[in-house]
Amino acid sequence: MSRRQTPRAAFAKLLRNEARLALRVPLGLGMGLGLPVLLLIIFGSIPALRKASPQLGGLSYFSVSFPVLIGTTVLSLSTLSLPRNLVTYRETGVLRRLSLTPAPPAWMLGAQLVINLLITIGSLAVLTVAGIAFFGLHAPQNWPGFLLGIVLTIAAFFAIGLWIAAVARNNAVANGIGGLLFYVMLFFGGLWVPRAVMPTVLRNVSDWTPMGAAVGVVQDSLQGIAIPLHLLLALAGYALVFGYLAVRYFSWE
Repeated sequence: MSRRQTPRAAFAKLLRNEARLALRVPLGLGMGLGLPVLLLIIFGSIPALRKASPQLGGLSYFSVSFPVLIGTTVLSLSTLSLPRNLVTYRETGVLRRLSLTPAPPAWMLGAQLVINLLITIGSLAVLTVAGIAFFGLHAPQNWPGFLLGIVLTIAAFFAIGLWIAAVARNNAVANGIGGLLFYVMLFFGGLWVPRAVMPTVLRNVSDWTPMGAAVGVVQDSLQGIAIPLHLLLALAGYALVFGYLAVRYFSWE
């Protein structure tokens, strides 16, 4: 086997091992797929939540909650699952020991990103298809905007997750930071108070938070409304800033 083929085979083996571990400890699957699908079933099964409301601009609570579930899927994987695994590997010395092998420690980071990205894409596909097929959700009227919003949401949230992994020195700190950001961003995303009925000041603040911007982009793309540029810029800005901070402060030991 050539030297060029060896890294590919080694990375594929590392990826398979990480995938097996992800199945044994399915935190990512549970939070990234199980929780959003459970909420989808609950919201979609209550007739009152599927009735149009003048306060929500003629939409139902179920319709305005769906973009929040999309964001929750990415948020849970990026702030709870991804940092936990990377911090655990650094805390237990796995990354340090890996640096003594021909495989670069960065491959572990790459494997974790690939696995969490695949779970994210699969979860979003299941959530979207289930919402349309079983609960009467309308398909996005602006598919390019919808897909662009998903890509920017993943980029922004994963950058934040990598930043958490970079600055947290142990799992307790990572869980604390991730949990705090998780619930704060759910609030600004409109899980408890829909963005449509937020006071103007709070709504403006929400627009510049990662979750609020993500929910706004997905909601507008579902309705076929022109997506405000500042929402896209907010997501791109979070991806760039936190991506830089993650690279700047990440350590292998």
